[in-house]
Amino acid sequence: MEYLEFKISCTEPFREILIAELSEVGFDSFLETDEGIDAYIQEDLIDREAYQEIIDRYKEAGKIEVQEGKMPKVNWNEEWEKHYDPIFVGDQVYVRASFHEPRPEFKYEIHINPKMSFGTGHHATTFLMLSHQLTLDHSGKRILDIGAGTGILAIMAHKLGALEIEAFDIDEWCVENGNENFDLNGMSKVRMGKGTVREVNPQGEFDIVLANINKNVLLDEMEVYSGLVKKGGKLLLSGFYEHDIVDIQNRASSFGLTLLEQKTKDNWAALILEKK
Repeated sequence: MEYLEFKISCTEPFREILIAELSEVGFDSFLETDEGIDAYIQEDLIDREAYQEIIDRYKEAGKIEVQEGKMPKVNWNEEWEKHYDPIFVGDQVYVRASFHEPRPEFKYEIHINPKMSFGTGHHATTFLMLSHQLTLDHSGKRILDIGAGTGILAIMAHKLGALEIEAFDIDEWCVENGNENFDLNGMSKVRMGKGTVREVNPQGEFDIVLANINKNVLLDEMEVYSGLVKKGGKLLLSGFYEHDIVDIQNRASSFGLTLLEQKTKDNWAALILEKK
């Protein structure tokens, strides 16, 4: 099966936006480049109208230009070995793929074979969420990871001693990859679910709820998140820009969530909120 390749040049803020939007209309593989992103989809699966609507919507603001081509089936594992570097979160966390050597001097080692799913640790939002997790007591806690991607945040929760973990994502590719990554990190009893938070409908309250998605989804689902966080529990949010903090904070406060801490990196932000 041949793949279509779209070499998309765009301004920096639109890389993740385009990856998120294109993944919703069938694109299953992405590589970030100096100019923007390369996006791939099986030739027989492309919805031209949906694709063009996304490009037209962001073309002017993102200064988007596209070169389309065709390429044979790609060995994505080989591509990842060329482009995927290990990640270090301070001197405590080492995120690696199977082709990287172990580093036993790090307290926490996370083994990820990303398979092109979002959430490898390279993006600022994932890095920020991991950094926040290191500051919280997970031992014996009940954890929920919403929009889990590769499962990296759920894995971090496991490494930090969480007693019970639930995770889910809307994308089937992420679900399969997440479960593979759970197995690599000794979490075979945890299986990733599929769907939105409303579709999955997690039961009970959680000590820590993690959601690294995007601003619009976070604003829309904030009331649901508030209902899932126990009194005194923590809600960790990311997937939005630093200038969006006020909007996120205002929406959260209307549901009894108070900002405790914020971190920023490369203009992206991540917050810790508490349910009073």
